Amino acid sequence: MQITLEVPTYDPSRGIEYQWTAGFSIQTTVEQGVIRIQANKQGLVSLASHLLNLAQDNVTPGAHLHLDETNALEEPSCELLIEKIA
Repeated sequence: MQITLEVPTYDPSRGIEYQWTAGFSIQTTVEQGVIRIQANKQGLVSLASHLLNLAQDNVTPGAHLHLDETNALEEPSCELLIEKIA
């Protein structure tokens, strides 16, 4: 299987622009110290795109993706923070 993703070029004046695949579903939980991310195909493709977005060379350390139940995650979910460190 081959999936082609178009990742928006990072522009510091606009910040990171995330693109969601229509129909995505993502849920996160913590169970006995284990973080579980459950997602349908569209959710996984969306997350892959977001990770590639953060990985761009000109995205500065500290940039992050912050998701919760009011911002993209299904209920019940715990908050999810993915941050670029270097």
